[in-house]
Amino acid sequence: MTVEEDKPIGPRSSKGERTRGKLLQAAKEVFEENGFVEARISDIAERAELSYGVFYHYFASKDEIFREVATYHEQQLGTAVLAEMEPVDGPADTVVAARLEAASRRYLVEYRDEVRLMAVIEQVSRYDATLHEARMQRHMQYAERLAAAIIELQSHDLADSAVDPTVGSQLIMAMVTGFAEAWFVQSRVDCSFEEGVLQLNRLCLNALGLSRPAPGE
Repeated sequence: MTVEEDKPIGPRSSKGERTRGKLLQAAKEVFEENGFVEARISDIAERAELSYGVFYHYFASKDEIFREVATYHEQQLGTAVLAEMEPVDGPADTVVAARLEAASRRYLVEYRDEVRLMAVIEQVSRYDATLHEARMQRHMQYAERLAAAIIELQSHDLADSAVDPTVGSQLIMAMVTGFAEAWFVQSRVDCSFEEGVLQLNRLCLNALGLSRPAPGE
C-alpha cells in the first residue's frame, strides 16, 4: 500500500509532493523490515533514492516521519472499520449483529494485511504520546459507534439490558484489538483465519446476550 498524505510540508509543487510520498513509502518499508529502533534516516533516504539532506527538507526526525506513516495507517484502519458500522435498513436483530461481525472481520483483515507495520506501531505507541493519542482517537470513534449499536439492540430487547453501552463497547474493543495483536504479532493463536473470526464474533455477540449460530448450523 502506498503511503500518501495531504498535509503539505515542504514545497507544494507536484514534484515536492511526489518526493515526500517517496520518503513516506520508503520509511514504511524500512520500519517494517528493521523496526523503529534499528531504522535509520540514511536507510530511508537510500531506499527512496534521495539524499540525506532531502529527507531533512521534509521531515525533522525519524520520530516525525514514523508518526506520519503510523497515523496514516491508523486512519485507514479506522475508516475501513467504521464503514462496516454504517447503519442500514433491516431487522435490528440481524442487521446490527451483522454490522458488528463485519466490523470485527474488517479490523482483523486490515490488521493482518499490515501486520509488520502494526507490530512496530504497537511497540512505539506504548511510549510515544502523540502516536498513542492518534490510536486512542480511532478506538474512541469505533467505541462510540459500537455503543450506539448496543443501545439500538437494547431498545429492541435484543441485547442484555444490564450491559452498560459505554463500558461494554470498550470491553469489546479491548477484546478485538488485543486478540489481533496476540494472533498476528505475538503468534499466540494457532487457527485458521475463518475460525479466529468466528470465535471472536461469537464471544462478542455472546457478551451482549445476542448469540448467533455458526454458518451451516
